[in-house]
Amino acid sequence: MKHGKKYNNSASLVERQKQYEFNEALELCVKTAAAKFDETVEVHIRLGVDSRHADQQVRGAVVLPNGTGKNVRVLALCKGDAADAAQAAGADYVGAEDLVEKIQKEGWLDFDVVIATPNMMGLVGRLGKILGPRGLMPSPKAGTVTPDAGKAVAEAKAGKIEYRLDKTNIIHCPIGKASFGKEKLAENFNTRVGAIIKAKPAAAKGQYIKSCVIASTMGPGIKVNQAKLS
Repeated sequence: MKHGKKYNNSASLVERQKQYEFNEALELCVKTAAAKFDETVEVHIRLGVDSRHADQQVRGAVVLPNGTGKNVRVLALCKGDAADAAQAAGADYVGAEDLVEKIQKEGWLDFDVVIATPNMMGLVGRLGKILGPRGLMPSPKAGTVTPDAGKAVAEAKAGKIEYRLDKTNIIHCPIGKASFGKEKLAENFNTRVGAIIKAKPAAAKGQYIKSCVIASTMGPGIKVNQAKLS
Protein backbone atom coordinates (compact mmCIF):
# COMPACT_ATOMS: atom_id res chain seq x y z
CA MET A 1 0.00 0.00 0.00
CA LYS A 2 1.29 3.43 -0.96
CA HIS A 3 1.29 6.01 1.83
CA GLY A 4 1.45 9.80 1.78
CA LYS A 5 4.33 11.98 2.89
CA LYS A 6 2.86 12.70 6.35
CA TYR A 7 2.39 9.02 7.11
CA ASN A 8 5.88 8.16 5.90
CA ASN A 9 7.36 10.93 8.04
CA SER A 10 5.46 9.63 11.08
CA ALA A 11 6.37 6.01 10.34
CA SER A 12 10.05 6.92 10.19
CA LEU A 13 9.87 7.80 13.90
CA VAL A 14 8.74 4.29 14.84
CA GLU A 15 10.98 1.23 15.03
CA ARG A 16 8.66 -1.39 13.54
CA GLN A 17 9.98 -4.41 15.45
CA LYS A 18 10.54 -2.66 18.78
CA GLN A 19 8.16 -3.22 21.67
CA TYR A 20 7.83 0.10 23.49
CA GLU A 21 6.91 0.67 27.11
CA PHE A 22 3.33 1.91 27.05
CA ASN A 23 4.12 5.47 28.21
CA GLU A 24 6.72 5.80 25.48
CA ALA A 25 4.31 4.28 22.95
CA LEU A 26 1.59 6.78 23.86
CA GLU A 27 3.99 9.71 23.61
CA LEU A 28 5.10 8.49 20.19
CA CYS A 29 1.50 7.94 19.09
CA VAL A 30 0.62 11.57 19.91
CA LYS A 31 3.74 12.73 18.08
CA THR A 32 2.91 10.72 14.93
CA ALA A 33 -0.72 11.95 14.74
CA ALA A 34 0.00 14.46 12.00
CA ALA A 35 -3.39 14.80 10.29
CA LYS A 36 -5.23 18.13 10.13
CA PHE A 37 -8.03 16.78 12.34
CA ASP A 38 -7.90 15.52 15.92
CA GLU A 39 -7.12 11.86 15.42
CA THR A 40 -8.63 9.10 17.57
CA VAL A 41 -6.12 6.92 19.39
CA GLU A 42 -7.01 3.23 19.41
CA VAL A 43 -5.56 0.20 21.15
CA HIS A 44 -5.66 -3.23 19.52
CA ILE A 45 -5.14 -6.14 21.91
CA ARG A 46 -4.80 -9.75 20.74
CA LEU A 47 -5.78 -12.23 23.44
CA GLY A 48 -4.80 -15.84 24.03
CA VAL A 49 -8.38 -17.09 23.92
CA ASP A 50 -10.59 -18.72 21.29
CA SER A 51 -13.69 -16.64 20.52
CA ARG A 52 -15.37 -19.70 18.97
CA HIS A 53 -15.97 -21.04 22.49
CA ALA A 54 -18.69 -19.45 24.62
CA ASP A 55 -16.63 -19.85 27.81
CA GLN A 56 -13.74 -17.87 26.31
CA GLN A 57 -15.64 -14.78 25.25
CA VAL A 58 -14.32 -11.45 26.51
CA ARG A 59 -16.88 -8.67 26.54
CA GLY A 60 -17.81 -5.82 28.80
CA ALA A 61 -17.90 -2.05 29.15
CA VAL A 62 -15.92 0.51 31.07
CA VAL A 63 -16.16 4.26 31.71
CA LEU A 64 -12.93 5.94 30.64
CA PRO A 65 -11.83 8.57 33.21
CA ASN A 66 -11.23 11.20 30.51
CA GLY A 67 -13.98 10.14 28.10
CA THR A 68 -13.35 9.45 24.44
CA GLY A 69 -13.43 12.99 23.09
CA LYS A 70 -16.40 12.03 20.97
CA ASN A 71 -19.97 13.29 21.25
CA VAL A 72 -21.79 10.00 21.85
CA ARG A 73 -25.31 9.89 20.41
CA VAL A 74 -27.49 7.80 22.70
CA LEU A 75 -30.76 6.13 21.78
CA ALA A 76 -32.87 5.06 24.78
CA LEU A 77 -35.66 2.56 24.16
CA CYS A 78 -37.91 2.76 27.19
CA LYS A 79 -41.23 4.05 28.50
CA GLY A 80 -42.71 5.90 31.45
CA ASP A 81 -40.43 6.94 34.29
CA ALA A 82 -37.42 5.29 32.62
CA ALA A 83 -37.99 7.42 29.53
CA ASP A 84 -38.17 10.57 31.66
CA ALA A 85 -34.92 9.60 33.41
CA ALA A 86 -33.18 8.89 30.10
CA GLN A 87 -34.30 12.25 28.74
CA ALA A 88 -33.09 14.05 31.86
CA ALA A 89 -29.71 12.28 31.62
CA GLY A 90 -29.16 13.64 28.13
CA ALA A 91 -30.29 10.88 25.77
CA ASP A 92 -30.41 12.16 22.20
CA TYR A 93 -33.41 10.03 21.25
CA VAL A 94 -36.01 8.47 23.54
CA GLY A 95 -38.87 6.29 22.40
CA ALA A 96 -40.24 2.79 21.98
CA GLU A 97 -42.29 1.29 19.12
CA ASP A 98 -41.96 4.48 17.08
CA LEU A 99 -38.16 4.38 17.00
CA VAL A 100 -37.98 0.61 16.51
CA GLU A 101 -40.22 1.05 13.47
CA LYS A 102 -38.06 3.92 12.21
CA ILE A 103 -34.98 1.67 12.37
CA GLN A 104 -36.78 -1.23 10.69
CA LYS A 105 -38.49 0.68 7.90
CA GLU A 106 -36.12 3.57 7.24
CA GLY A 107 -32.78 2.00 8.15
CA TRP A 108 -32.25 4.87 10.60
CA LEU A 109 -28.96 4.48 12.48
CA ASP A 110 -27.98 8.00 13.57
CA PHE A 111 -26.80 6.89 17.02
CA ASP A 112 -23.72 5.33 18.64
CA VAL A 113 -25.15 3.53 21.69
CA VAL A 114 -28.52 1.89 22.35
CA ILE A 115 -29.86 1.66 25.92
CA ALA A 116 -32.95 -0.44 26.63
CA THR A 117 -34.92 -1.39 29.73
CA PRO A 118 -35.56 -5.14 30.24
CA ASN A 119 -39.28 -4.81 29.50
CA MET A 120 -38.40 -3.51 26.02
CA MET A 121 -36.25 -6.45 24.94
CA GLY A 122 -39.13 -8.33 23.30
CA LEU A 123 -39.49 -5.33 21.00
CA VAL A 124 -35.77 -4.68 20.64
CA GLY A 125 -35.21 -8.34 19.67
CA ARG A 126 -36.72 -7.53 16.26
CA LEU A 127 -33.70 -5.35 15.56
CA GLY A 128 -31.10 -8.06 16.12
CA LYS A 129 -30.22 -8.48 12.45
CA ILE A 130 -29.82 -4.72 12.02
CA LEU A 131 -28.08 -3.75 15.26
CA GLY A 132 -26.13 -6.96 15.92
CA PRO A 133 -23.68 -6.82 12.99
CA ARG A 134 -22.96 -3.16 13.83
CA GLY A 135 -22.20 -3.87 17.48
CA LEU A 136 -25.18 -1.79 18.60
CA MET A 137 -27.42 -4.47 20.11
CA PRO A 138 -27.99 -3.73 23.81
CA SER A 139 -26.90 -6.42 26.27
CA PRO A 140 -26.99 -6.89 30.06
CA LYS A 141 -23.25 -7.71 30.15
CA ALA A 142 -22.39 -4.35 28.61
CA GLY A 143 -24.77 -2.56 30.95
CA THR A 144 -26.94 -1.36 28.08
CA VAL A 145 -29.95 -3.46 29.14
CA THR A 146 -30.88 -2.10 32.55
CA PRO A 147 -33.89 -0.81 34.51
CA ASP A 148 -31.82 2.28 35.40
CA ALA A 149 -31.92 3.95 31.99
CA GLY A 150 -30.89 7.33 33.38
CA LYS A 151 -27.65 6.01 34.86
CA ALA A 152 -26.82 4.05 31.71
CA VAL A 153 -27.36 7.12 29.52
CA ALA A 154 -25.21 9.28 31.81
CA GLU A 155 -22.39 6.70 31.70
CA ALA A 156 -22.56 6.42 27.92
CA LYS A 157 -22.37 10.20 27.60
CA ALA A 158 -19.40 10.26 30.00
CA GLY A 159 -17.42 7.88 27.79
CA LYS A 160 -18.51 4.37 28.73
CA ILE A 161 -17.34 2.16 25.89
CA GLU A 162 -18.15 -1.46 25.20
CA TYR A 163 -15.39 -3.83 24.18
CA ARG A 164 -15.59 -7.32 22.70
CA LEU A 165 -13.49 -9.86 20.86
CA ASP A 166 -13.66 -10.02 17.10
CA LYS A 167 -13.38 -13.29 15.17
CA THR A 168 -9.57 -13.06 15.19
CA ASN A 169 -9.46 -12.79 19.03
CA ILE A 170 -8.56 -9.09 18.93
CA ILE A 171 -10.23 -6.27 20.88
CA HIS A 172 -10.19 -2.91 19.07
CA CYS A 173 -11.13 0.09 21.19
CA PRO A 174 -10.61 3.87 21.32
CA ILE A 175 -8.87 5.43 24.32
CA GLY A 176 -9.32 9.10 23.40
CA LYS A 177 -8.05 11.77 21.04
CA ALA A 178 -4.46 12.71 20.19
CA SER A 179 -5.15 16.15 21.68
CA PHE A 180 -5.64 14.54 25.13
CA GLY A 181 -1.87 14.22 25.48
CA LYS A 182 0.11 11.37 26.98
CA GLU A 183 -1.11 11.65 30.60
CA LYS A 184 -4.85 11.52 29.90
CA LEU A 185 -4.40 8.81 27.29
CA ALA A 186 -2.36 6.80 29.81
CA GLU A 187 -5.19 7.02 32.36
CA ASN A 188 -7.70 5.81 29.77
CA PHE A 189 -5.31 3.10 28.55
CA ASN A 190 -4.76 1.74 32.06
CA THR A 191 -8.50 1.72 32.76
CA ARG A 192 -9.24 -0.04 29.48
CA VAL A 193 -6.51 -2.68 29.83
CA GLY A 194 -7.35 -3.20 33.50
CA ALA A 195 -10.97 -4.00 32.58
CA ILE A 196 -9.87 -6.47 29.90
CA ILE A 197 -7.51 -8.23 32.31
CA LYS A 198 -10.28 -8.39 34.94
CA ALA A 199 -12.57 -9.96 32.32
CA LYS A 200 -10.16 -12.86 31.68
CA PRO A 201 -12.24 -16.03 31.28
CA ALA A 202 -11.53 -18.87 33.70
CA ALA A 203 -11.20 -21.17 30.67
CA ALA A 204 -8.33 -19.12 29.20
CA LYS A 205 -5.00 -20.92 29.53
CA GLY A 206 -1.45 -19.73 28.95
CA GLN A 207 -0.50 -16.18 28.02
CA TYR A 208 -3.59 -13.93 28.08
CA ILE A 209 -2.38 -10.76 26.36
CA LYS A 210 -0.53 -11.90 23.23
CA SER A 211 0.14 -8.51 21.66
CA CYS A 212 -0.83 -4.86 21.97
CA VAL A 213 -0.60 -2.15 19.32
CA ILE A 214 -1.48 1.54 19.67
CA ALA A 215 -2.22 3.73 16.65
CA SER A 216 -3.89 7.02 15.79
CA THR A 217 -6.44 7.20 12.97
CA MET A 218 -3.90 8.05 10.27
CA GLY A 219 -0.69 7.09 12.07
CA PRO A 220 1.49 3.97 12.13
CA GLY A 221 0.98 1.09 14.56
CA ILE A 222 3.25 1.15 17.62
CA LYS A 223 3.90 -2.13 19.43
CA VAL A 224 3.62 -2.14 23.21
CA ASN A 225 5.56 -4.48 25.49
CA GLN A 226 2.63 -6.70 26.46
CA ALA A 227 4.65 -8.53 29.13
CA LYS A 228 4.32 -5.45 31.35
CA LEU A 229 0.54 -5.23 30.94
CA SER A 230 -0.73 -8.41 32.59
